[in-house]
Amino acid sequence: MSVIPVILSGGSGTRLWPLSRKQYPKQLLNLAGGEYTMLQDTLKRVSHIDAPIIVCNEDHRFMVAEQCHSMGITPKSILLEPVARNTAPAIALAAYQALSFDQNAVIAVFPADHVITNAEAFQNALNIAIAEAQNNKLVTFGIVANKPETGFGYIKADKSAKGLAYHVEKFVEKPDLATAQQYIESGDYFWNSGMFVFKAEVYLKALEQSNPKITRACEKSLKLAKTDLDFIRVDKEAFKQSPDDSIDYAVFEDAAEQSNNVRVVPMDAGWSDLGSWSALWDILDKDKNANAFVGDVISINSNNNLVHSPKKLVATIGLENLVIVDTDDALLIANKDQVQDVKKVVGQLKKYQRDEHLQHREVHRPWGCYDSIDNGKRYQVKRITVKSGASLSLQMHYHRAEHWVVVSGSALVQVGEKEQLLTENQSVYIPIGETHRLTNPGKLPLELIEVQSGSYLGEDDIVRFEDVFGRC
Repeated sequence: MSVIPVILSGGSGTRLWPLSRKQYPKQLLNLAGGEYTMLQDTLKRVSHIDAPIIVCNEDHRFMVAEQCHSMGITPKSILLEPVARNTAPAIALAAYQALSFDQNAVIAVFPADHVITNAEAFQNALNIAIAEAQNNKLVTFGIVANKPETGFGYIKADKSAKGLAYHVEKFVEKPDLATAQQYIESGDYFWNSGMFVFKAEVYLKALEQSNPKITRACEKSLKLAKTDLDFIRVDKEAFKQSPDDSIDYAVFEDAAEQSNNVRVVPMDAGWSDLGSWSALWDILDKDKNANAFVGDVISINSNNNLVHSPKKLVATIGLENLVIVDTDDALLIANKDQVQDVKKVVGQLKKYQRDEHLQHREVHRPWGCYDSIDNGKRYQVKRITVKSGASLSLQMHYHRAEHWVVVSGSALVQVGEKEQLLTENQSVYIPIGETHRLTNPGKLPLELIEVQSGSYLGEDDIVRFEDVFGRC
């Protein structure tokens, strides 16, 4: 009986804007200044068990694959969700996929955006959960609560029976502060972690009983799925028929009330779901004035602040209880007690159709990245980096011309039917409507400056004819 980690990497993390954005969400970021991103930390915690199944958003697929590759991890599968349908369908996809490897598989489900600082405590809790799951139990982890918290759901456990895992009496929604205080004082409640362990078959049977529309949609969408490079593209039309439900609502709440089959394993492992900037302040090291800094910061007479600025010096004087987050194209300054309202800023950006909630100034692509360093009414300047051996698509534009200047490395450029090799300080012009392609044939990264000019400079003015990444 195999144990297969399932990593859910589909969130957008809007409460951690301006660092976390729809096309580059928090799980793909290194928020705490350590060696790895949150996704990579999650992979590292479970790498000793087995190769993982990862469920992610289609837009993030190349970044997820690259972060796995950089750690030397080859997933069993990377399943691409064509639309968001919450955790119950996402886990159902992974469960069906796990059964294709092992009909008795246990799956251990972890969100990619959680922080766990005590690896030994995590592993001990996981071993207990696996043992329970092998006895056909539906298992979740209950975080040992150290304060009344209104931002989490709770799990009430029956502690009357001895053992390392408790029977779950019920799941409860996020409480008000007074109710949360009662939960903590009773000693019978845990924070709901959103992490689970069970046999794939046991989960699917429970889901079939409570919400068969989910299982039917997920099973059909996998049967109609297509393989694309390292990814499995779930059929969009079939998957769209699935209800949008969380695993708690679709399975665990009913199972806890109607059966004796749900268990909670206590976990005290330095856990955080990192759902806000104040949560990041909680886990970071602090100076004698309770300030937490990521980046170059000079602090004078300032207390209880979080400053996140990896690229720019920030100086604070006489500040209290603030969050300051600096990126290339946006600056957030907020009272630490009101950071939950960051999502309202994201709402305003969407309302006014601004791009700052979607992506950073530096945009990652499977071939490398580009940084929009300047733009005006009819021009845009980008710094483009192409990985060794990588190639952009064969493409053309209806509304813009481009001028490329090589800064470092070598560039194999195709314009129309002509190919030429450019090196440092050499350039090429691509007229409007001309097909072209850029390739880095060298061993070092290719750096170039692209100057665009024309009546429309949007990224959707691209017609692809050939693409090694399947984006045509």
